Amino acid sequence: MISIKAEELNNMERFYRANLINCISGYKPVSLIGTVDEKGRHNLAIFSNIVHLGADPALVGFINRPRAAAPHTIANIETTKVYTINHIPASLIEQAHQTSAKYPEGWSEFEATGIEPEFLEGVVAPFVKESKVKYALSLEEIVPIKINDTFLVIGRITSLYFDEIVLADDGFLDLEKADSVCSVGLDGYYKAQKINRFPYAKP
Repeated sequence: MISIKAEELNNMERFYRANLINCISGYKPVSLIGTVDEKGRHNLAIFSNIVHLGADPALVGFINRPRAAAPHTIANIETTKVYTINHIPASLIEQAHQTSAKYPEGWSEFEATGIEPEFLEGVVAPFVKESKVKYALSLEEIVPIKINDTFLVIGRITSLYFDEIVLADDGFLDLEKADSVCSVGLDGYYKAQKINRFPYAKP
């Protein structure tokens, strides 16, 4: 088994180290976040660091990179206080990955990648039409993370949308039926397969 210490990590080539550390946390959910700016221009960006923060209230967070590296999504959320998170079906992986390109401010990644926007029930931020599981959020809090100049963006879920076939009787969402992909690192995408479900664990 390979053993790597912190000092060795510090001496690694930048992109090699980034790949290694981005993979070490394992499989991650990957989604497209849709936003709109004050001029009504749409933005779409792929994120693989989305995390459930609580069910009551229903909170979801994601990590936004330093503003210099990824300014548009967080700026739009600060301005409009509304955004969408959309699961990525396997058929959309290549286009979804392309949204990670650094397009100039004001460009729509929807138009650049051919992903079709969708507007539901008065939500001003765009959804991804092809997504089979998606939800809208209102901004609750942006928490600066000083150690690496990133931000934890916390949103409250305001509406959920998913195909009926995905929903089980007890509220469980079978994401395999939604064809939702997951990711490893910065550019590896996988289809998940359910192994089992277990009852609530007790001592």
